Amino acid sequence: MQDHLQDAPWRQALAGSQMLFVAFGALVLMPLITGMDPNVALFTAGLGTLIFQLVTKNQVPVFLASSFAFIAPILAAKADFGLPATLGGLVAAGLMYMLLAGAVRLKGTGFIDRLLPPVVIGPVIMSIGLGLAPVAANMAMGKAGDASAQLVPYDIALMISLPALITTLVMAVVGRGILRLVPILAGVAVGYGLSWMFGVIDFAPIAAAPWLAVPNFVAPELHWGAILFMLPVAIAPAIEHIGDVLAIGTVTGKNYLKKPGLHRTLLGDGLATSAAGLLGGPPNTTYSEVTGAVMLTKNFNPKVMLWAAVIAMLLAFIGKFGASLQSIPVPVMGGILCLLFGSIAVVGLNTLIRHQVDLSEARNLVIVAVTLVFGIGGMVIGAGDVSLKGISLCGIIAILLNLLLPGGQGWRSKTLSDDQA
Repeated sequence: MQDHLQDAPWRQALAGSQMLFVAFGALVLMPLITGMDPNVALFTAGLGTLIFQLVTKNQVPVFLASSFAFIAPILAAKADFGLPATLGGLVAAGLMYMLLAGAVRLKGTGFIDRLLPPVVIGPVIMSIGLGLAPVAANMAMGKAGDASAQLVPYDIALMISLPALITTLVMAVVGRGILRLVPILAGVAVGYGLSWMFGVIDFAPIAAAPWLAVPNFVAPELHWGAILFMLPVAIAPAIEHIGDVLAIGTVTGKNYLKKPGLHRTLLGDGLATSAAGLLGGPPNTTYSEVTGAVMLTKNFNPKVMLWAAVIAMLLAFIGKFGASLQSIPVPVMGGILCLLFGSIAVVGLNTLIRHQVDLSEARNLVIVAVTLVFGIGGMVIGAGDVSLKGISLCGIIAILLNLLLPGGQGWRSKTLSDDQA
C-alpha cells in the first residue's frame, strides 16, 4: 500500500516540486551572473534532465541544471566573442563530454584516473573558485561583476549583501531537514527583503512583463576562437559529474557506474549541455543539492526527476516569474556568491587532501603551483581569436605537466605507495 502511495502521480509531482525547489537557487543564480535569461535556464535545465533520463533509461535519480564551473569562461567568452559565439563554444563543450563518454565505453574508466588524477583536478577546481572571487566581492559591494560600474551605493550594498551571506551560511551549517538544503533561497529571501526596504528594487519590469511569454531563446553561432576557448573547460565538470554519480549511488545503494554505466551518464550530460547551448541556456551538470534531498527524503524513484523537469519547463513560460528573478539586486547575489565561489575552491583543496597528494614532492608542487598562477593570474597564450586563458589554459597546462613530467604516479601519496608495495 505504501509503495502504491509513493507511485501515485500527485505524490511524484509533489516530490518533483521539492527537488526543483532545492536546486532552484543555484539554477537561476548562474544565468543571472552571466547575463543569460533565467527562464531559458529553467527550460534547458528541464529539457536537459529529460534528455539525461532518456539516455540513462530513467535509472538515476538526478536533476541537471546550470554549472557554476562555466561562469568565468562564459563571462570572458561573452566579452571577447559575444553571446551567440559563446553558445557555440558550449555546444562544443557538450560534444567533449560525448567524446569522453565514447572513450569510457571503449577503454573503461582507468584512463580517466591516468589523464586526470587529483593533482590535476584539484588546482583546476581551485582556480575556478578563486578566479571568481573578485566577481563575488565586487557584487557584494554593489558593483558590476567586473567593477565597471557602481550599481548600488556601497553602504547600502553591504547592508544587503552581508545579511544575505550570514543567512546563507547559518542555514548551511545549523539548518535542519529540508532547510539545510535551501540556504541559497534563504539568503536570497533575506537579501531581497532588505533590498525592498532600502528601495533598490525596480518593480517596473515585473509589472510590464506578461504573465505568459516564450523564453528569450538565442541561437548559437560557429566561432573557432570561442570553441577552442570553451572546450578544455569541460574537464572539471566532467570529473564533478563522476563524483556526483558516485555520491547518488552511495545514497541509493546502487552502482550507477556499471548500470546504466558511466558512458551513458556522461553522454546524457553532454547531450543536455549541447541542447542548452543550442537554445541559449547555460551548460548543464548533475546537482549535488538534489542528491542531498534524495538522501533526506529517501525518495529514490527517478520518475520524481521527470516531474521536476516538466515543472521547470512550465515555469519558464511565466514571463513575470523571469522578470522577478532578474529584479534581484546585485548585492544579494554577491553576498551569497562569497560563500559559493569559496566553496568551489575548497572542493578543489579537498580533492588534494582526500587523495593525500604529497605537495613536498617537486612534481606535484610544480603542477599545482603553475596551474594556480596560470588560472588565477590572467595568463594568456596566443593572440586574437586563437588564444587560451583562465580555466581553459590552466586545465590544459595541468594535463600537459602531469603527462610530461617524470614520475607519472607522483600524485599518489607515499603512504599509499608504501601500502601498495
